[in-house]
Amino acid sequence: MSYLKFDKDLMINLEYSLYRNVLRTNRRGAYQNTSISGCNTTKYQGLLVMPVPYLDDENHLILSSFDETVIQHGAEFNLGIHRYAGDNYNPKGHKYIREFNCDSVPKTIYRVGGVILSKEIMFSSKENRLMIRYTLLDAHSPTTIRFKPFLAFRKISQLTRENDQVDKSYREVENGISTCMYFGYPELFMQFNKKPEFVYHPDWYRDIEYLQDLQSGDTFQEDLYVPGYFEMSITKGEEIIFSTGDIMVDTSTLAKEFDYETHKRTPRSNFYNCLKNSSHQFYYIPQKDEYYLLAGYPWFKVRARDQFIALPGCTLSVDKPQDFELMMDTAIPHLRDFMKDKPSKSYLKQIDDPDVLLWVIWALQQFWKEKKDIFLEKYSDFINEIIDYITTGKHPNLVLDQETELLSTYGRDVSVSWMNASIDGKPAVPRSGYLVEFNALWYNALKFSEEIARTKNKDKVASDFEERARLAGNSFKELFLNPAGYLYDYVDGNYKDPDVRPNMLFAVSLPYSPLERGQKKSVIDFITKELLAACGIRSLTPKSDKFRPHYTGTENEKKFAYFNGMSFPWLFAHYIEAYLNLFHMSGLSLADRIMVEMEGQMQNDCIGSISEFYDSHPPFIAHGGYSFAMSVGELLRAQRIISRYSTELENGR
Repeated sequence: MSYLKFDKDLMINLEYSLYRNVLRTNRRGAYQNTSISGCNTTKYQGLLVMPVPYLDDENHLILSSFDETVIQHGAEFNLGIHRYAGDNYNPKGHKYIREFNCDSVPKTIYRVGGVILSKEIMFSSKENRLMIRYTLLDAHSPTTIRFKPFLAFRKISQLTRENDQVDKSYREVENGISTCMYFGYPELFMQFNKKPEFVYHPDWYRDIEYLQDLQSGDTFQEDLYVPGYFEMSITKGEEIIFSTGDIMVDTSTLAKEFDYETHKRTPRSNFYNCLKNSSHQFYYIPQKDEYYLLAGYPWFKVRARDQFIALPGCTLSVDKPQDFELMMDTAIPHLRDFMKDKPSKSYLKQIDDPDVLLWVIWALQQFWKEKKDIFLEKYSDFINEIIDYITTGKHPNLVLDQETELLSTYGRDVSVSWMNASIDGKPAVPRSGYLVEFNALWYNALKFSEEIARTKNKDKVASDFEERARLAGNSFKELFLNPAGYLYDYVDGNYKDPDVRPNMLFAVSLPYSPLERGQKKSVIDFITKELLAACGIRSLTPKSDKFRPHYTGTENEKKFAYFNGMSFPWLFAHYIEAYLNLFHMSGLSLADRIMVEMEGQMQNDCIGSISEFYDSHPPFIAHGGYSFAMSVGELLRAQRIISRYSTELENGR
């Protein structure tokens, strides 16, 4: 039985199928993404989206869609689907869909009278190139198939209109054509594994609409250019393979290549395999020997904080420690450049955020747990460099108080933490001064440095770190402990922010905590009662008058709701880790329930992946990036934590 399978009734129901989409990527930043019905519902979707570095550092939509028409006895059956003004869908190819499944590659089965046609979509793992394999499973009469490409050649964040700047020329290439709408873009090659007839008939399809952009209040309508159409016969059992990308291919190798790429895929046969596949989609290798994690799709680039939070889960938790090393080894020279105040030439953005280096230490600590010998050889000195950099006050927005051994930052006018939404250029959730998670991470970093020093038999160094951590721990409790039993979110001068937020979770979940057991339990109790939701940990307690359970309203209202009530799946890993550390085996049932709830999201939004955040109240709608590295990576890490506890339970420990 297929794990990600959708039958006819679900597919023809646009209220269902339009809100579920499928994503395929390569490791160069390109992707294919559309709803499972085949209708694009946002401006970010399309069959071929790719970076165009000669123009800018944005992604560009090149090929929006590729409509198929089955022709028998002169009758035409169009399998495409587009939304036009007035809630008009034309054509309505979704009514011919009999099944869609995504266990290996996205596969749609169409039935038109006696014709049964299979369509499988494959994104090349190494090139900016899409392949589609059409197989005629059954037909009782001579059958012709027509293909019509809808071209955009635009930034994904912008829409296009009919214009006279388009270069309508094309040139014939092996079994196809190439064309380029505007200067500066690469040629788009459209080729088949057999020779088609290309009919040149340039035209614009006007007022195509994107439903989800319309509903979110974003711009939603554009015109798309169609240069003509391809046509060829197809016989029962025959495979036609279409290839499109920025390079010309040898069409005789397409069938072999498609099979090879298919066999490389891990079947999405369960929750773990879906997360594992999704984690690989974030890999970004823009050039040789440069390895990163994209923050998510469809619009995110490489963000430093996101990468280091997601990195252990996306690599170590899927048994890919070598990938962790490749990405960390890419990042460290750029981190060193930052610490030496040298200009950055990295794809790693927002590297100067004040908590980034603290998350780097945490990520390396996860690697230490798996590969201690390699860590000691490669990374232990770098940990000391970070500690020295922070201690000597060289960071532009991270200040160490020598008397308390706590860190402060300035965040009244600029976002400094992962709660980074802005309204009119100001933080939607201003957090300044001593932030609770910054100092939990700092205490953990000091204790981890002590552990490294003791392992290397550097007792004096270890004792120094031990004393600093003791001072930091005492100061932490004195500053952040609220008499009610939870932790203040931040302390800025005489102001102690009383909002119950998830940032205090890290003081309980990290390997080293400044809190005593009773204090940890009190913090976890608050989080469980006030912040635990179906699809994540809430960013604010419902008891606050600022709390917003749904991501609705104007753009500014949604930005305000972002970190004032939305639930974030990535925090589940830290919650589960903290909960199991406190309650051990008795906490497994709750941890399992959390993961079962998230497994239910595999068939929602971006199928087989996890979104950035969710509404806190039913129906728990997903929002933000529909495939988000921190969400996926941390759920993988949560699974690894649960698995280890379950193994101990089975072994009777």
